[in-house]
Amino acid sequence: MTALENHPFEPFIPENATVLIVGSFPGREQTQGNSDAEQWFYGAKRNQFWKIISAVYQTDLHCKADKQNLFIKHGIGLTDILLIVRRKNNSNLDENLEIVEYNDAAIREIISKSTIRSIYFTSRFVEKHFKKQLPEINYGEYLPSPSPRYAGMTQAEKINFYKSKLPK
Repeated sequence: MTALENHPFEPFIPENATVLIVGSFPGREQTQGNSDAEQWFYGAKRNQFWKIISAVYQTDLHCKADKQNLFIKHGIGLTDILLIVRRKNNSNLDENLEIVEYNDAAIREIISKSTIRSIYFTSRFVEKHFKKQLPEINYGEYLPSPSPRYAGMTQAEKINFYKSKLPK
C-alpha cells in the first residue's frame, strides 16, 4: 500500500478575496519530500496554470511572492478539494488519487468568513467532488484544466477563457 500524502499548503485567501479557485491536489513533486520554499499550488513542471495566469494578467511570475502578490491585488484565493490522498502508480493524474480526506471543512470556513462571490473549479474531477462534499454551496463554475493532458483546448484558448472569468 502506498503512503499517505498530506496537502503541503495552507489555503491562500487574501482579505479582499472575492474569487476562490479550487484545484484537486498538488503533484508528487510538492508532496513527496521537496522542501523548496518556492513550491506552491500548481507547481508541477508541466502544469500550465501559472503560464495561463501570467498571460491573463500580462505579468511575469518568477516566484511564489509574485504569484501571491498578484492574487492579493486581484482578490483571488486558492485551495484544493483534497486534503489527504494515496497516490496510485506514483502519478499526478487526478484519477490516480485515492481520496482519504476531503478539505471540505476548510472550504466551508473560507466561504463563511470571506467575501467569496465566485468559485472556479480547475477540472471536472474537482467540480464533481466539490458538489458531492459541499452540496449546500450551489454556485461555482468549471475552468478548463491547466493540465497539459487536457487537450480539449489549446493553451491560448484556455488563456482567453480564464481572462473572461477572472477579475480584471
